Amino acid sequence: MGIAKEQTAEKESREERGARVKAVRQDVEKEKAKITKGKRRRTIVSVFAKHGLTFLLKDTVLWKMMGKQRRSQQENEHLRQIGARIRTAFEELGPTFIKLGQVLVTRQDLLPAPITQELEKLLDQVPPIGYNYMECIIEEEFQEGVDLFEWIDEEPLGSASLAQVYKAKRKDKTTVALKIVRPTVEKLFQTDISVIKKMSGLLQNRLSPELAAAIDIGSLIQDYYSSAMDELDMIEEAGKMREMTKYRKSTSYVDVPAVYEATKNVLIMEHIDGWMLKDFPVDFLTFEERTKIMIDLVHLYVQQLMDGHYHADAHGSNIMIDKHRKKAIVIDWGMTGRMDSVSAFVLMRVIMLIQSNQAEDVAEVFMELMNPTIYTDPVKLKDEIQSLALHYVNSAQGSDRYNYGQLVMQSTAIGISNYCKVPNSLALWAKGFSATEGAARWVAPEISYGRVVEAYEIPILKNILRSRFNYRSNASLVAESSKMVATFPRRATKVMENLAENKFRMNMQLQPDTVMRNTLNQVINRLSLALITFGIIVASGFIIASVPGGTFLGMSAVTVANIGLVTSLIFVLFILWRLVRTRKHRSLL
Repeated sequence: MGIAKEQTAEKESREERGARVKAVRQDVEKEKAKITKGKRRRTIVSVFAKHGLTFLLKDTVLWKMMGKQRRSQQENEHLRQIGARIRTAFEELGPTFIKLGQVLVTRQDLLPAPITQELEKLLDQVPPIGYNYMECIIEEEFQEGVDLFEWIDEEPLGSASLAQVYKAKRKDKTTVALKIVRPTVEKLFQTDISVIKKMSGLLQNRLSPELAAAIDIGSLIQDYYSSAMDELDMIEEAGKMREMTKYRKSTSYVDVPAVYEATKNVLIMEHIDGWMLKDFPVDFLTFEERTKIMIDLVHLYVQQLMDGHYHADAHGSNIMIDKHRKKAIVIDWGMTGRMDSVSAFVLMRVIMLIQSNQAEDVAEVFMELMNPTIYTDPVKLKDEIQSLALHYVNSAQGSDRYNYGQLVMQSTAIGISNYCKVPNSLALWAKGFSATEGAARWVAPEISYGRVVEAYEIPILKNILRSRFNYRSNASLVAESSKMVATFPRRATKVMENLAENKFRMNMQLQPDTVMRNTLNQVINRLSLALITFGIIVASGFIIASVPGGTFLGMSAVTVANIGLVTSLIFVLFILWRLVRTRKHRSLL
């Protein structure tokens, strides 16, 4: 087990431990004091420069390649090298950027595959910090401190960028796992995010007006920040785990660890004696047992989705096989997502329509999730999604290339390439579905995960109908209908009177979107500069003509003419530069 902290009379006194914890706390506060916006900004810029990433904002060739659907082998290799440099830089910059990289992996609709494939290699396992720092947190979070436990193993079971996990035994002889947030990570997150938000503004400016209408990088960063803050709150994670216990009756072979206690920075949960999913001996479970686990994984994921939430990171490293209960235990509930019922039903309808080879209907349903902008061609968008859906009809739903997570990801990419605004949650759901599908393949590779999902048609339909026709929906329908019936005579009479008296009027107000307003502002600004330039030239001519032999404001006519000519030339060159820059900007993506 390694060295354990046993609470016996032979141990140091409470006063001695308190003094040691106080010293550790002082060290932690000193480390936090070093984390400032200025220092982190300099560190981030320095690391980016070290790995040759500061030039990405000016690399027009790179931005052109990123926008391509098809690239040469040389271009893919160039992007892969850039992805490797980004990965190395993120690992060096620590927890905030490691988690950011893991989120960017889900955005295969925004980033080229060679870059996301490199980011998948991000190492979240980092060297552990000393046990004294974690003991300090336990002492501060619990009134009894480490005396709450009979012993705590000082050697962590796992050490990630956000937290470390330890094995311990409580006074009631229960063996538990302690998940403890690293002491400076929250301050680091909040500081880094403020720097990243400013950097995201520079990236947003590199987008073409068409893509800028569809993609809001600032919104993506804000979503990432909110998700990261949830992962740093052990009370939040404990709540998610407790919420999942309601599925125990329907998923006998998939479970979550029992939660004993939770504070902001410490989670005390059941210790699972077993193997990680990728490491468990296959012959430990029979084919029937593995099949039941796989089916329950499907049931849990589908049922969660229908209830409006899902696990976005249920891969093999977050699932264990319990030696004693012969169950799959999902141990990490930090990265999860929420989805409204309309989006969830759309995704389930897509699966059912794919089975019946209704590709056109798949395209129609998917378009319910996409918000077209002024640059979107709906006919082209629908045609591309329909063509994609045809590839999934009768396809083997058991590969990295063909699974419903990939279908959603590719459809999202098509939506963005057609300048639609797409919900950010779709990418996270697609990652979760693909991760769960991969985990299921580890358990029972003989069975298609996709086919098992498809077998849940009836439960899915029941959920859709139940939500559509529950008492809340019915009450709303009755209220709206009664209002319409009660007010119809009066409203109809008003319309008829206005028509009879020729008073019928229609008020219309055009509300251009942000992109159109910016475009109009650019046109007006350039016209204004052109008029000012013209005015300077004309004014200079009048001055020369009116004072051919005299002076104007102490300057000769020739001097006035030269000043007017130079000023006009500067304005003309500036206008030309803006026009050329805009054209190049539009051609980037």
